[in-house]
Amino acid sequence: MKRANDFRLSKLARVVLYPQDFLGNQMVYATISQRAGGLSIGINMAPDQKCNFDCVYCQVKRDEAHAGRHVDIKVMSRELVQLLAIVQMGKLSEVNGFSHVPPELLQLKDVALSGEGEPTLCPNFHGVVQELLRIRANPQFHKFKLVLITNATGLSLKTVRDGLALFEATDEVWAKLDAGTQEYLELVNRSRAPLAQVLANIGTLASTRPVVIQSLFCAIGGRGPDEHEIGEYGDRLRELVLSGAQIDRVQIYSITRDPGKPGFCSHLPLAVLSTIARRVRVKTGLKVEVY
Repeated sequence: MKRANDFRLSKLARVVLYPQDFLGNQMVYATISQRAGGLSIGINMAPDQKCNFDCVYCQVKRDEAHAGRHVDIKVMSRELVQLLAIVQMGKLSEVNGFSHVPPELLQLKDVALSGEGEPTLCPNFHGVVQELLRIRANPQFHKFKLVLITNATGLSLKTVRDGLALFEATDEVWAKLDAGTQEYLELVNRSRAPLAQVLANIGTLASTRPVVIQSLFCAIGGRGPDEHEIGEYGDRLRELVLSGAQIDRVQIYSITRDPGKPGFCSHLPLAVLSTIARRVRVKTGLKVEVY
């Protein structure tokens, strides 16, 4: 079931300003997010664009060299405090790119550990989380929710486990799962990361706290996932549930921004996404949202 404002949000899906376009920032940016339900402040955990996935639908142009860039916690902290102040004072509408956004969508929904690569590959993940929690404890600001958006491959790393141990119950982890088979993962995510390890990492984390599953389906070469692949995807989710994984909800969506390498994949119609969602609901009993 679609939530209030979703259709308006879909029209604003391209409102995303990465650090280089936003207030001259290096680490912090703002976006209107359909899945967050409004304004999300992003922390670019991969300014070097390091990622172990090369998803066909990703908007990041990875052929542009950014080697040597790293997360500077002092810079990140300064930029986040500045942006939180702008949002709290109701001044974001005065920032280029947000003047046409309805006021109700400029209310902060979360601060997301995300960016131009896989955030769990950040060497100082734990330190970033510590600084975000220090800022959140400042009574000057309204308390905000933290969200980690991840492909789940790095959830077993010590710095990530230490950082996630600091998350409160209201904070969330959104874990990517775009495939039900290794072959389809390699086609869509263009990675040889073992699907079994992705599922194991999600299952381990979800045994201790609820996890949100994010799944993007698109048409590759004009064709979406076939019936077999959709069935396998549902089976993987069902296996997670049966193993005791706490899955709060599943987010099924398609491309909303132009891929960094255009022409290879395209948007799937809402009717197709809804059909996938129905099959998942029947097979798993999970709450499934379609965007």
